[in-house]
Amino acid sequence: MIIRRSPGIPYSQVTPKNVYLNRRRFLAGGAAALGMAAGIAPAAVKLNATVKSPFSTSEKQNSYQDVTHYNNFYEFGTSKDQPAKLASTLRTSPWTISIEGEVSKPRVFDVDAVMRMAPLEERIYRLRCVEAWSIVVPWIGFSLSTLLKQVEPTSKAKFVAFESLYDPKQMPAGKYAGIPLPYQEGLRLDEAMHPLALLCVGLYGEVLPNQNGAPVRLVVPWKYGFKSIKSIVKIRFTEKQPPATWNLSAPSEYGFYSNVNPEVDHPRWSQAKERRLGEFGKRNTLKFNGYGDQVASLYSGLDLRKSF
Repeated sequence: MIIRRSPGIPYSQVTPKNVYLNRRRFLAGGAAALGMAAGIAPAAVKLNATVKSPFSTSEKQNSYQDVTHYNNFYEFGTSKDQPAKLASTLRTSPWTISIEGEVSKPRVFDVDAVMRMAPLEERIYRLRCVEAWSIVVPWIGFSLSTLLKQVEPTSKAKFVAFESLYDPKQMPAGKYAGIPLPYQEGLRLDEAMHPLALLCVGLYGEVLPNQNGAPVRLVVPWKYGFKSIKSIVKIRFTEKQPPATWNLSAPSEYGFYSNVNPEVDHPRWSQAKERRLGEFGKRNTLKFNGYGDQVASLYSGLDLRKSF
């Protein structure tokens, strides 16, 4: 990453740490740049004034080390330890998210405006990965629906498509990902509007680390982790089911819905058990990852073995 030292550097990138008094996400980009220029790891930027959420689980949380050093983020390597080592090249400021498609008011949001859109909640959610491991994380954000309502979806909108950033200069490992990039995902409109679907900007009281999907990502806790797309730059409302990267790459292994379901095995392994990161034993996988009381009604009448 090239750090320019000209007078034209935005003020947000040179503000000293002692004036981080608000929750503006783009300041994290400046903190990272200053740390890299000095040859030291940047200090994490705190997110103040978060509120507790009634959606949280009471389960024991994984450690910060677990969650930030064991990641799937193929743009920064296919091994679990690579994103933490390689994602420092990601520039998270400036950052915008465009929302378009079947909407009355298409808009481009600066991430700073997104941060001010709603009170930030700490939601302790489980996340279950298709590789049969799981984590419990204190995510920070607000319901995705708060953002989506701003653009007024039309009656034609049936699905919501998401797209991650892909810049080969920032993500040189992406050429070895083995999947088409930029990364794409999608939800049905009612899934995206469900209050459990989280637009996430932080974890453990701090802004998202790059390897966890900075500056803004999705967390859909009742689905397998690859549905929780990272580093979002585009959202599009569509009438037809949108493409999803893993579903396109291996449709027999990764369905569009990807609801956590111990009754439907991956073709190469069982999904009936899972291992919580940091633990040795395995536990039973919970249907909808334990969020069935909240979301099962979304799939009434749908055959979850066929629509997996």
